[in-house]
Amino acid sequence: MTQYIGRQYLDLDSKLEKVAGLVGNTPLYRITSVFNKPGVEIYAKLEWQQLGGSVKSRPAFNIIKQAIRSGQLSENKVLLDATSGNTGIAYAAVGAALGIPVALCLPENASDERKKILNALGVDIIYTSPFEGTDGAQLKAKELFRAFPEKYFYADQYANDANWRAHYETTAPEIWAQTQERITHFVAGLGTTGTFTGTGRRLRELQPDIELVGLQPNNPMHGLEGWKHLETAIVPKIYDDQVADRILEVDTLDAYDLIRQIAREEGLLVSPSAAANLLGAIQVAEQIEQGVIVTTFADDASKYNEVIQQVFA
Repeated sequence: MTQYIGRQYLDLDSKLEKVAGLVGNTPLYRITSVFNKPGVEIYAKLEWQQLGGSVKSRPAFNIIKQAIRSGQLSENKVLLDATSGNTGIAYAAVGAALGIPVALCLPENASDERKKILNALGVDIIYTSPFEGTDGAQLKAKELFRAFPEKYFYADQYANDANWRAHYETTAPEIWAQTQERITHFVAGLGTTGTFTGTGRRLRELQPDIELVGLQPNNPMHGLEGWKHLETAIVPKIYDDQVADRILEVDTLDAYDLIRQIAREEGLLVSPSAAANLLGAIQVAEQIEQGVIVTTFADDASKYNEVIQQVFA
């Protein structure tokens, strides 16, 4: 399959290969100042250090790659999905690199930074109710796909196995190698649940004794963009409730407080969800005497100016 761009015919498979080199292989950062306990190590994957700027680059690229190879996403179709922002930005970045148009259903209360980035990348944004979050965005995307199936490829990140498989095939092996096969606990928040489900499944195959800890907000009206309070939200179809050994709850305000501490003591400006992941990892660390805990920093603070201004006011 080829595309005509700027007087040159470019092979789409070659472009996929080129983009693949920009996705994944993120560094593992050891937390030493925010939390320090003899016998316990906490590490975070710095997932913003890839094309698209977040952990969502992995599933977005895999979803697009598999759809192209299966023929579901052809040159005459638009990629459509619902997003809280990060997956959408990843779709947009990968789509721009491949010449694939992208349309996204996005809650109106997504951060201004995310909206500006999506507009800059040429996304067709369909805004949905701020009161319904990503659940409302999903319903709108499904409605559009039913109305115009010939126009759209509906990526459906919440039900697409290419989501969790991206982490099964890349995130978990990276963590396994980067910890020299010493990981004892994996801790991650639940949104689409792809990161936790895919990474957890593979790590358990590699280390049967590992403890897998899922995180969710402690109430439905939380402020952790992209996360789900599973008891009151539409549970993603890719979620497997048999993967987690246990689920811990995280308080949004505590996570916001931790953003400042991470910046001042670790030198990293991270997003609220990244801070929430570390908060959960610290909860686990406080309960054990020895272990190697890994979590993910989904993205940095660059898309959260309002939050950062509030935290550092």
